[in-house]
Amino acid sequence: MQVPQNGEDFASQPWYHGLLSRQKAEALLQQDGDFLVRASRTCGGHPVISCRWRGSALHFEVLRVALRPRPGRPTALYQLEDERFPSLPALIRSYVHGQRPLTQATGAVASSPVMRQGPIPRSFSEDTLLESLSRTELLRARKWSDSQPAGLEHVGWSREGHSDPGASPGSTLALTCMGSDPELLKPPALLGSIADSLSASDGQLHVKTPTKLTRTSSLVLPDASEQPPTYCELVLRVPSAQGTPPGLQCPQPEAPWWEAQEKEKEEEEEEKSFARPQADISFCHPGKSSGLLGPQNRPLEPKVLNTLRGLFLEHHPGSTALHLLLADCQAAGLLGVTQAQRDAMGVDSGLELLTLPHGHRLRSELLERHEVLVLAGALAVLGCTGPLEERTAALRGLVELALALRPGAAGDLPGLAAVMGVLLMPQVSRLEQTWCQLRRSHTEAAVAFEQELKPLMRALDEGAGPCDPGEVALPHVAPAVRLLEGEELPGPPEESCEQLLRTLQGARQMARDAPKFRKAAARRLKGFRPNPDLQEALTTNFLRRLLWGSRGEGAPRDSRLEKFRQVLSVLSLRLEPDC
Repeated sequence: MQVPQNGEDFASQPWYHGLLSRQKAEALLQQDGDFLVRASRTCGGHPVISCRWRGSALHFEVLRVALRPRPGRPTALYQLEDERFPSLPALIRSYVHGQRPLTQATGAVASSPVMRQGPIPRSFSEDTLLESLSRTELLRARKWSDSQPAGLEHVGWSREGHSDPGASPGSTLALTCMGSDPELLKPPALLGSIADSLSASDGQLHVKTPTKLTRTSSLVLPDASEQPPTYCELVLRVPSAQGTPPGLQCPQPEAPWWEAQEKEKEEEEEEKSFARPQADISFCHPGKSSGLLGPQNRPLEPKVLNTLRGLFLEHHPGSTALHLLLADCQAAGLLGVTQAQRDAMGVDSGLELLTLPHGHRLRSELLERHEVLVLAGALAVLGCTGPLEERTAALRGLVELALALRPGAAGDLPGLAAVMGVLLMPQVSRLEQTWCQLRRSHTEAAVAFEQELKPLMRALDEGAGPCDPGEVALPHVAPAVRLLEGEELPGPPEESCEQLLRTLQGARQMARDAPKFRKAAARRLKGFRPNPDLQEALTTNFLRRLLWGSRGEGAPRDSRLEKFRQVLSVLSLRLEPDC
């Protein structure tokens, strides 16, 4: 698989419109089959395919899978559902020329590209969307260079292929010296003077650096007050068309908080003194303002529901699974735990806290989170009052999300339990017409649900399912939480006794393996950039306010849950009345 050439650069394709809002994109789509590719600000600049199908404008986020940089291979793969492509143009060609549905759930076919008028402003198309490719090439060039004079041929790296239209032809990136060169301990000098200092007495040295490279040094040395510089402290600075002030560096992308926290955790000393727990810790943050809900909202506001529907349609099941994994890891206290919280609860993570007596509040929050996720998912199905195919597509989307959450994939077992709770809910499972349509139209999803997901969920509930940190990022905590909160186990006494022992043993092992689960979750989320709106929509506080409103969320939990189940029962009977 070769690295895409300039012809594969999607920013140069006529169907790519750069940064474009959803409303402007929908205005350009006139007939069924019209499509364009745009950059969505709400998706962090990721490409989104906007297509009109059956009179409605649909938006599909293209999942970008980053790869380890290797010579002769692409730095990322692109996919909509299962098949991956080495470039975005290759993906578009496959779906357009083959007249394949963009997603099986919608059946939308892109056939007529909407050509853009005029060039794309560079400020977004290249600097934002193609930034990751440029950074990878910079790092690769630095990695291939060595400290021997013969390696100087790898030092220079021309940016002529990526230069601004107004930039001078001589805009070049170069390393002026290597890690073993004593010049590192001196102030930066011009490339010309450094090139002159390289005499030809060494047979390995190449000819003098061309005169077009005599620009300011691309090395930024640390302050004198810091430690002596080393090779790893070299900072690449890319000259722009307007020039870069000498004291400024190109900003590097900040690591997500969960990656930064994992690094901090690894750097902590292993020897710690025991501190008696002082508080019952909560990992929910109710004081945070919402970007989707106002300060005072009513239950199930139609505008917010439509926004959420568009968000979930834009994201691939794999992307949604990672968003849910991140939210579940925060709610369970696996990621994002501060040092103050660790000191207060006496352990390092919520997986350990929920097994302790003072973990009652966390156990209650996890039980409520499971319930609100199930109710919100059931509402997504039962709220489809349109044609039968609409409910069928919602069921298929839930099955695909469950497959993306299972062990070996995202490995988010609490999220998997919530999605399976939706599909097995009596108000949903009684929809015979919808399930029959799913078996006819999406046989593969129906078979996966019956033969893979249902047995897996049964084994997890009985404490016999997979729980290895290599396959699982966040274990199935619901059985242990219910048991520790005093709920009785179902089944005959003989079986429930065995299940009790398995559940308790699983809880002990889960607490011991908490550091391994944290590392497994951090590995799966490495390089992941969540959509802020979708991430908020999966938090417990948001879902609680969405379902019951800002005033109703304060009612007793059992009363709220029971009333909402009654509402779902009414919706289910309206969709498919009893014969």
